[in-house]
Amino acid sequence: MPVPFRLYVVTDRQQTGGRPLEEVVAAAARGGAGAVQLREKDLLAAELYGLGQRLQEALAPWGVPLLVNDRLDVALALDAAGVHLAGHSLPPAVARRLLGPPKLLGVSTHHLEEARQAEAAGADFVVFGPVFATPSKLAYGPPQGLHALAAVVRQLTIPVFAIGGIDATNVAQVLETGAYGVAVIRAVLAAPDPAAAAQALATALRRR
Repeated sequence: MPVPFRLYVVTDRQQTGGRPLEEVVAAAARGGAGAVQLREKDLLAAELYGLGQRLQEALAPWGVPLLVNDRLDVALALDAAGVHLAGHSLPPAVARRLLGPPKLLGVSTHHLEEARQAEAAGADFVVFGPVFATPSKLAYGPPQGLHALAAVVRQLTIPVFAIGGIDATNVAQVLETGAYGVAVIRAVLAAPDPAAAAQALATALRRR
């Protein structure tokens, strides 16, 4: 299905400087975030479900969809807009069968072959990175760089979102590769003014 957003904010409640995640996410939506991914890997299912409900309420005034990282069961329980899979998650083809066609299916990828496989399995979009160095993606190896991102964009027909160290200072470089959009964590969640940070990124995306 078409992907109706280009600025994808990924949650990490440790990055908000002590502010409630719901408050920061609402500000991001107000500033122009197109979708939010609930990614709090340390929470149990019941905790994740409760947080997901609160985020959906916070996002509702702006019509911003919520996707759930990895936990297909929680995504289905919330009737979320979709699920976002990682390498350790259920296979994308299985998730697609369980989700049904109306829901969004995103997949995190770290090299070209993973991205190709995700597209073949029915993903609506992929997130590729890390493009630049960033603390949250150290476990995934060194930065992939803009050339690798551009290669993935050229090879896929579905939207490619870039992630990893992206902010208002380098988003223009990222978009020059042909990337459809960007996924960010700290650039918005850790910003003193999350709404302004989201607005700056959303404005840059609209220019391309």
